[in-house]
Amino acid sequence: MTEPLPPTWDPERDDTLVCVAVRRETHDVSTFTFAPAEARLFRFLPGQFMTFELEGIGLQRCYTIASPPTRPWRIEITVKRGTEGKGAAWLHATMKPGVRIRASGPMGAFTIGAAPAGKYLFLSAGSGITPLMSMARTLHDLGSDADVLFLHSARSPNNLIFARELAAMESRPGFRAIGIVTRDDPGERWNGFRGRLSPAMLSLAVPDLPDREIFCCGPAPYMTAVREMLDAAGIDRRRYHEESFDFDADDAPAEPAAAIAPEGFRIDFARTGQRIVCPPGTTVLAASRAAGIRLPSACAKGVCGTCKSKLLSGTVEMHHGGGIRQREIDAGMALLCCATPTSDLVIER
Repeated sequence: MTEPLPPTWDPERDDTLVCVAVRRETHDVSTFTFAPAEARLFRFLPGQFMTFELEGIGLQRCYTIASPPTRPWRIEITVKRGTEGKGAAWLHATMKPGVRIRASGPMGAFTIGAAPAGKYLFLSAGSGITPLMSMARTLHDLGSDADVLFLHSARSPNNLIFARELAAMESRPGFRAIGIVTRDDPGERWNGFRGRLSPAMLSLAVPDLPDREIFCCGPAPYMTAVREMLDAAGIDRRRYHEESFDFDADDAPAEPAAAIAPEGFRIDFARTGQRIVCPPGTTVLAASRAAGIRLPSACAKGVCGTCKSKLLSGTVEMHHGGGIRQREIDAGMALLCCATPTSDLVIER
């Protein structure tokens, strides 16, 4: 008799993953493979992410699922060590097979499922390749006949993440991957595109640019440059989709509080002893930033869960995008990016 399939991972109930493998991709990039602590099948859209609780350093981080939903027994995240802050350093130093970690999700709207097309252009730089890799792997696994052109930028050939796998995927008709580097590796000369992505390079590599649905992910300056190039080329912004998370505020010290408006709700941060006044109709995160207090945040849309905090007292009105479970709300948690005070607050930060 055939064994029944495990139930689907339930974001409202399931929250524990176990690392089952760590795979090195480049000298400073590794892929971490996780399985549910209890037998579950993951169900998500290619390009979505999960929020991981890094208990050892008291942070939450969003990492895109690099594996495709067509392989539902495991999920993989691919993380670069060094330049991506404390979270990446902690993962590289701590995570190994057998280690457990809590996670919420999957979630996110950056996915080809929201914009199906016959022709795609994937643009990525650095570890921004991960959501696009999930999309490419999904299309490959499903035997899609979509025309996919994948342009990935890196410092040097040895920094091109997933280079061998992308080359192998080119055996499928309609799939082409192009690496772009700014310098050679020692003793080895690069014969492909060289330099930063430019309008001339984009025009040469993608002569049918107006016909493609475009997905982009990478550092903020890279995506800004891409948007400017596409605007100059007259590309309809409705055909452009991007994803990014900014965790700079997590690793920076809080700045001294500036002058604040006298009217509103008082907010006390229990750990730091800081106090601000939040004007009516303003979120806690927005009021904190205005007062010079930098809190962990990423999407600012109530989706990723990075700003999740415990309310020790007080009430808020909150319209979130799925970044918090109902049981967490019942336990007094709130997403500061979309929480508007309806009374004075004391927050456990």
